Amino acid sequence: MAAHVESANVNAPCENEDPGAAHYGNFINYYTFNPPGNRLSLIPTTLLQEVGYGYDIKETVLLLDVGCNSGDLSVALYRHLLQEQLPAGDSSKRDVHLLGFDLDKDLILRAQRSNPLPQNLTFIPLDIMQENACHALEVYLEKFGCSRFHLCTCFAVTMWVHLNHGDAAFLEFLSRIARLSQYLLLEAQPWKCYRSAARRLRKLGRNDFDHFKTLKIRGDMAAHATDHLEKNCDMELVQSFGNTTWDRNLLLFKRR
Repeated sequence: MAAHVESANVNAPCENEDPGAAHYGNFINYYTFNPPGNRLSLIPTTLLQEVGYGYDIKETVLLLDVGCNSGDLSVALYRHLLQEQLPAGDSSKRDVHLLGFDLDKDLILRAQRSNPLPQNLTFIPLDIMQENACHALEVYLEKFGCSRFHLCTCFAVTMWVHLNHGDAAFLEFLSRIARLSQYLLLEAQPWKCYRSAARRLRKLGRNDFDHFKTLKIRGDMAAHATDHLEKNCDMELVQSFGNTTWDRNLLLFKRR
């Protein structure tokens, strides 16, 4: 999975363009063409405080990054949200832990090897669409005595689940991460990136995505995701942080 509407600049790529196609969005150099700052510039450093986990809250705060790729954005996000308390990179002032996972074991190995805060950041290989995938996440939560992650981030993952597993899996994926989350920060790829991903595979002479031609959920993908989360997952949209440089909306949902 990629660790997270294309750019207003027509020359900016979707994930499926340079440096090459990746069937599951697991681009080896993803953050060279979509650096962490493209998202972080929209996310307030006070987000944890704004959603109720302020400086005076003594409980452990758990973050989950779905489809973390090589972990660059996970690390940057962690530092971004705690930067006011980490002037010297000292994570001891706040008990905040981040778990990142991706289905690509090689990308996770890179994340583990370059992890600058191993006491607070953990990276594991995991395919969320596997039948027992959520069990590993539940075990992690149980270690801290929590039933849900306080904040889950899902940057540019929905399209890859949808293309490779179909309509029902797209909705089930949203349901799974919603069940694990108190707050969910979601970035869904727009439909034009689906077309571009399929076109890129054909151009390279590779097999098309299994479900692309039969998908019935099309059009405004952020709206479809919002509709499902609000109607079926006991979540509500509480804020939009605006569009990234690739013109993708960052939407914050809260459990009702």
